[in-house]
Amino acid sequence: MTFTIRAVQTAPISLTADPDLTVHGAKGAHDRSDFLLVRVVATNPAGREITGYGEVSATPLWSGEDGTTAAHLIRTVLTPVLVGMALGPVGAAEAAMDRVLAASPFTKAGVATALWDAWARVLDVPLAVALGGPYRTEVPIKLSLSGDGDVLDTVYRAARTAGFGAFKVKVGLGVDGDLARVARARELVGPDTFLGVDANGGWSRAEAARAVAGLAPYDVAFVEQPVAATDLEGLRAIRQLGVTVIADESVFDLADLVRVVQADAADVASVYIGKAGGPGRAVRLAQVASAFGIRSLLGSNGELGIGAAAQLHAACAIPDLATDLPSDIIGAHYYTDDILAEPLDSNGSTVRLTDRPGLGVTPRPDLLDRFS
Repeated sequence: MTFTIRAVQTAPISLTADPDLTVHGAKGAHDRSDFLLVRVVATNPAGREITGYGEVSATPLWSGEDGTTAAHLIRTVLTPVLVGMALGPVGAAEAAMDRVLAASPFTKAGVATALWDAWARVLDVPLAVALGGPYRTEVPIKLSLSGDGDVLDTVYRAARTAGFGAFKVKVGLGVDGDLARVARARELVGPDTFLGVDANGGWSRAEAARAVAGLAPYDVAFVEQPVAATDLEGLRAIRQLGVTVIADESVFDLADLVRVVQADAADVASVYIGKAGGPGRAVRLAQVASAFGIRSLLGSNGELGIGAAAQLHAACAIPDLATDLPSDIIGAHYYTDDILAEPLDSNGSTVRLTDRPGLGVTPRPDLLDRFS
């Protein structure tokens, strides 16, 4: 029986990162998330109501979006075209959003996640099943280490207390300091612990080449976005040095992925729900990448609980997920508070899927009155 979209509602949410885990990288610190929760309500002719939830995990630095811009665009642009449409298949609603709103992938992703959540609940299956999976029921995860001296030590201790056993170090802040930070991180985590580095595009080509040579003693598993997002020749050059290169800022959508493939510029793509425009498109992006020999992992823009749940389901629905390179599904641990009625099943080492329908999570009861 057809379900029709009746309402798209939003609720602003602001959470502060755990000060002991706050990430400081080449693009600044992510110490607070001013995001937007989304709720889609659909009904069928018999009067049955289905609700789905999403999260706009947007920061101006990434896409020029935030919770305020998203609320405006959802209210004035997206809701008028979505209300009255059939809930599924979700691709039709995604195409409708594209026709009325250019770019704005994180805003569309929040709405698309709510649509997918509601649709999977109609089907009475976990979202990972609606997305074509699951290929696994748990996903290994890692946490970023940043800062210098006592700050780095504090972050590491807090991360280990939270259960994390795999890490990446934020670099791209000056090669000499970067190498010292990685050396200290390796000393802290020990010789056998998984460790990568993420420059967020903060190195020039020459700096990246010097850094990669200097990183050799520290057994780093990958170098993420060593040069600027548009410098695909530079990415390829660093890859030719024999390190595993993850493309993050270089891959938002399918067009970006095509350029990376043509340039032979990456081994792995860091796929985001937000960058891709929703969980369905994130999975599809990873599937296309796999066809060209590029594996995927789930990257993070500091998602809260609903966004982290969407990451988990997408990761479980990607056939060629790089499970030897942990993903960044950290929402259960990064903040001092949790927006979920029940937290994700995560111990810091892995995050696990449940058999509940849709995303398998809902916001705390006290947050439900905020939707308008």
